Amino acid sequence: MYHTTGFDREEVIDLCIRINSAERGTGTPDWPPCLGLFKSVAATLTYMRHNRTQAEIGESLGVSQPTISRAITAITPLIPEAVREFVPAADDLDPDAQYILDGTLLPCWSWAGHKELYSGKHKATGMNVQVACTIYGKLAWISDPIDGSRHDNYSQEESGVLLTMNSKNWIGDKGYIGNNMITPYRKPAGGELLDWQKEYNTQVNKIRWMIEQVISHFKNWTIMHTDYRRPLGTFATTISAVVGLHFYRTA
Repeated sequence: MYHTTGFDREEVIDLCIRINSAERGTGTPDWPPCLGLFKSVAATLTYMRHNRTQAEIGESLGVSQPTISRAITAITPLIPEAVREFVPAADDLDPDAQYILDGTLLPCWSWAGHKELYSGKHKATGMNVQVACTIYGKLAWISDPIDGSRHDNYSQEESGVLLTMNSKNWIGDKGYIGNNMITPYRKPAGGELLDWQKEYNTQVNKIRWMIEQVISHFKNWTIMHTDYRRPLGTFATTISAVVGLHFYRTA
């Protein structure tokens, strides 16, 4: 079970208990009775962990693709609430600690009517999240998703993560210049960096590699680094679910 869902059986059972206890809004769909809660959760986790086609998951569980689709539709919106206690908000961060910040694009299909998802930087469509870790490489926070066309600096401003923080303790790439953060120097137009500035940039980047490792680990959830295929309106909820599961798994 671990290799298909990313969780052992006891953890999946605990997730089932939490999901079954989560507050459900009016009109929330039920998971398919033929699967039950446990298999519906397992199917949803498998989908998120490996981005397998629903028909393939259905075949392994002996049910149809529409049944798997109904299971994913029912379970996914319940996950963020079920694991909310494990997910830190920006206000939970230590204002005196040092953090490394970076953004990453979570890709999806190129929807013709949604140009706001296109990232010129990545030459792909998706949604942007901001990720922070400690200088020791421990994941600390992930923002809510925002349109992929937005730059990292805009995204961090929208998240409000620096509002109560000492930004001088935060480290980022050149995209965050202007926020009093520790960032590399940008080469001046028509000029070159001085030798000490080049060395400074090298040292900053030696620290920044930790956030790249943290993001890479988060993207072990295949659905976060391959094109999202379900309806676009479900993408943000799926991202929130995976963020919650990732913090739950690493707690």
